[in-house]
Amino acid sequence: MELNEVLKKLPAHLMDLVIDQPYNEYTAQDHAVWRYVMRQNVRILSKLAHGSYLEGLKKTGISINAIPHMYGMNRILKEIGWAAVAVDGFIPPQAFMEFQAYNVLVIAADIRPIDQIAYTPAPDIIHEAAGHAPIIADPDYANYLRHFGETGAKAFSSKRDYEQYEAIRHLSILKADPYTPKDEIEAAMQHLSQLEASMGKASEMSLIRNLHWWTVEYGLIGTITDFKIYGAGLLSSIGESINCLKPTVKKLPYTLEAVHYNFDITTQQPQLFVTPDFNHLNEVLNDFAESMAFKRGGMMALEMAKDSGNTATIELSSGIQISGTFEQGIIQGDEMVYLQTSGPTMLSFGNKMLQGHEKENYPDGFGSPLGLLQHGQTLENMGKNELAEIGIIEGSNAELAFRSGIRVSGTVEYMVYRNDKVLLIGWRNASVKFHETTLFKPEDGAYVVAAGNTITSAYPGPADAAAFNHSYKPPAERTHKIQHTDKSRKLHALYQEMREVRDQLKTDFSAEKMLDEIERDFPGEWLLYLELLEWLEENKGTEDIKSRINQWLSTLKISIPELSTLIDDGLTLIYNKQPIAS
Repeated sequence: MELNEVLKKLPAHLMDLVIDQPYNEYTAQDHAVWRYVMRQNVRILSKLAHGSYLEGLKKTGISINAIPHMYGMNRILKEIGWAAVAVDGFIPPQAFMEFQAYNVLVIAADIRPIDQIAYTPAPDIIHEAAGHAPIIADPDYANYLRHFGETGAKAFSSKRDYEQYEAIRHLSILKADPYTPKDEIEAAMQHLSQLEASMGKASEMSLIRNLHWWTVEYGLIGTITDFKIYGAGLLSSIGESINCLKPTVKKLPYTLEAVHYNFDITTQQPQLFVTPDFNHLNEVLNDFAESMAFKRGGMMALEMAKDSGNTATIELSSGIQISGTFEQGIIQGDEMVYLQTSGPTMLSFGNKMLQGHEKENYPDGFGSPLGLLQHGQTLENMGKNELAEIGIIEGSNAELAFRSGIRVSGTVEYMVYRNDKVLLIGWRNASVKFHETTLFKPEDGAYVVAAGNTITSAYPGPADAAAFNHSYKPPAERTHKIQHTDKSRKLHALYQEMREVRDQLKTDFSAEKMLDEIERDFPGEWLLYLELLEWLEENKGTEDIKSRINQWLSTLKISIPELSTLIDDGLTLIYNKQPIAS
């Protein structure tokens, strides 16, 4: 993969999720699906989309006639300070947010099967490249997307959220495989519905994903009576773009209330939200951020870190950052007086690991008292002289007593300072007691007190991801490598022949022979009929062949009603009729 300047800044734990775009695995039918959707988008969305959409297609290097190469997109995206990477389907929501924070678009490498050409719940290259990428050419929107990534990456998920993510990923994998039996898809949809009905209390991530859905995916801009589309889910779905115009789809002003509107990825949306401008999106996001653990701190933040069941970081009022898996600790009234982690824990300051305090130093967890000292002093505000006054001197035996009743005694081995204020106090032969309960014994090893009166922030993941060797749990299921049948390969060969003829790479071509093959072997392949008809119209083909195609397309519309709109839209492109969405 070719790295532009933006990609070079990505941390290793995100690069682990990046794959090479499997460009050679796209079939000629895949390219035809892309071309059909993109041409319809340009036709329909030129009137419905935000003004930056069509200009953004050019600025981001997205072609109309063929699936874009990622390396080509990146050469152009770097000019607006962004990049794109290919990933294997759905990735964890927090990782998705992190990529956005680094100005990187995540693009699912797959493309929707032809039977999902109008709408697919699975992420695919049409949704990501043709939906998200063009709008980031607008600087105000690009700023919002980056800011959303920064905020979303700080949102705590629950254990239930991860089960939901795996269920959504499983469904999307099944739907992306054209050979998946329908009963398997129905079972996966039922499982997801049952799971979503029993999610319990909404996590920060589930709430902020609602905001993401109603803006980045399904947002409208303007007024509730005069609006344009900017959400990628709408921009990449011809059906939903047109459907959103109907009065049956309620239009609501975009406010913080949108956070309480859940969404269903398997169906079209019953309501949409309209923002007056892109700057308003940041205002709503900032309002929501004020309620999050990384802003509020306190017991609420600790509870979220603990309930996540994963590595998290708690920042104390001294600036010290403790990264690990948090346990209950000791609570006195409504205050945390003793912080406790289990498993590998790392100490950092300013998002950089403190030397000597790697996670290897605390393989079984880390504990430290919080709060005021016995006589009301704040440990984090004490310098060397103030510590000496209470007997805390390197090399001396001492006792540190807290108002909570916690006492630390032993030999002071070292002290770490920042801005002349103590940050850490290291002890040997330490004993830590909470009244009559022993929390730490001398034989347990070295002990460290982290200065800090209160918890000021908490967020998922470690403060220094590289030093912690942070990584996302690999998905339980990989996307399917499509195994095409002999009949499918024969169909793809016809699409490829049609493509070569259109691009003038093949001259010995018989339209009648191709039509005979389609009618005999692939009578339902409406898109191939349209591609042949388009070429005949452009090259003054014989009327009898065009008539045969039009007659058969009319028959298909009657026998398979769900193809009617798709065929009519294709004919509109060929005959340059009035756009259906006007």
